[in-house]
Amino acid sequence: MGVAIRLLLLPLMAVAFCGYGVTGRSHFHKKPPRGGSSGGRHRGGKEGSVVSSPAVPPADDDTQPVPPPPAGIVPSDPATPVQPAEPCVFDVRAYGAVGDGSTDDTQAFREAWKSACAADAAVLLVPSDGTFTITTTTFSGPCKPGLVFQVDGVLMPPDGPDCWPASDNRRQWVVFSSLDGLTLRGAGTIEGNGEEWWSLPCKPHRGPNGSTLRGPCDSPTLVRFFMSRNLVVEGLRVENSPEFHFRFDGCSDVRVDGLYISSPANSPNTDGIHVENTERVGIYNSRISNGDDCISIGTGSYDVDIQNITCGPGHGISIGSLGVHNSQACVSNVTVRNAVIRNSDNGLRIKTWQGGMGAVSGIAFADVVMENVRNCIIVDQYYCLDKRCMNQSTAVHVTDVSYANVRGSYDTRSAPIHFACSDTVPCTNITMSEVELLPASGELVDDPFCWSAYGTQQTLTIPPVTCLQDGLPEALLDNPDLKCR
Repeated sequence: MGVAIRLLLLPLMAVAFCGYGVTGRSHFHKKPPRGGSSGGRHRGGKEGSVVSSPAVPPADDDTQPVPPPPAGIVPSDPATPVQPAEPCVFDVRAYGAVGDGSTDDTQAFREAWKSACAADAAVLLVPSDGTFTITTTTFSGPCKPGLVFQVDGVLMPPDGPDCWPASDNRRQWVVFSSLDGLTLRGAGTIEGNGEEWWSLPCKPHRGPNGSTLRGPCDSPTLVRFFMSRNLVVEGLRVENSPEFHFRFDGCSDVRVDGLYISSPANSPNTDGIHVENTERVGIYNSRISNGDDCISIGTGSYDVDIQNITCGPGHGISIGSLGVHNSQACVSNVTVRNAVIRNSDNGLRIKTWQGGMGAVSGIAFADVVMENVRNCIIVDQYYCLDKRCMNQSTAVHVTDVSYANVRGSYDTRSAPIHFACSDTVPCTNITMSEVELLPASGELVDDPFCWSAYGTQQTLTIPPVTCLQDGLPEALLDNPDLKCR
């Protein structure tokens, strides 16, 4: 049979196997590489193992036939258990993907997505024995329910800006758009190949003699979710993104669980997980080390629950920046609990630009451990990238922020607690209890810094936060610029 005919038949064969019961097949899986694979420039991969399920007897087996159901019971009765159908698996190799680390497998992924999107309970499989390179691609819906994008091998973009196709978007790589119920998971790696992007001369301190050159500096977000809902992202290793590793825009009902995100501490703008205009988000049981915010929360984000996260090195967990270019920004109901932040420039940070409007409210930080963090607790309403910003009379209101059981050590280059709030829109209702932050190197405890900050110290804290003011400024009453939904 000719090569062309075989390639045409492979996708049809893959579809033909859909619908078999859960039992009946054995699958060979190589142990997924952690940070590399046998293809391309990645190395590693452990000896394979066999994962088996009970075999379906062949047609000529002498196994006793299954007796019919008792009288009065039919398979459609609710009391009769129904064996769920096995998901349809769409292996990208069946659509022509090579997985050698250098061949462009983009078209194979697009064809596999088209087939998987049209099938119920489908799995698009990136197999464990390959390193697959694709260019900028949007995987869009709507699709049939239960779609899974399973990365068990290595998936990566072209190696740096010089290899990026001129016709491709340089602001994003893989985009999942207009989907309901997608799961992105796997035991494999999404490798960003970001090293050459970080070295562009327009990146901070990448020009001659440590300067920053002006000019186009677009770099792709590695994985972006856009206008989608009921999303699950779990179990992946994601590393070396050119810019943000994950970004959620205009989404709802998102669960992120068990991720390992890694980039060097000096890689610029490599936020681990960024959430914007997205609501009902849970981020759990993940470890993030990178060159920017571990988790960043932008405007329009509501009901965000973050638990059991380890961050560092990096810039900590940040709300903001908010209110840039005199815009309105609203964030509310954010909880951070059971977190460890170590060797980081910041710990728990809220940052806003002068001139903005709106409010950050209902923020709770609890049960957080700091290890050698420079700014453990910081609210900065004077955020400015080049420190030449002009003072302005409006600001995003920061209110109803609590810190409870926040303990650990801080880098003595900065005070451990820093509330720099707006003269005209002060921070209000800050509450602190069981806060204990000691210098990592054993010097005397630094005093907190407060400016236009109102709140209460509910228990004795170390250092004592006596600089918080009592009450509520009259200037904030009935101010329409501070209203959010």
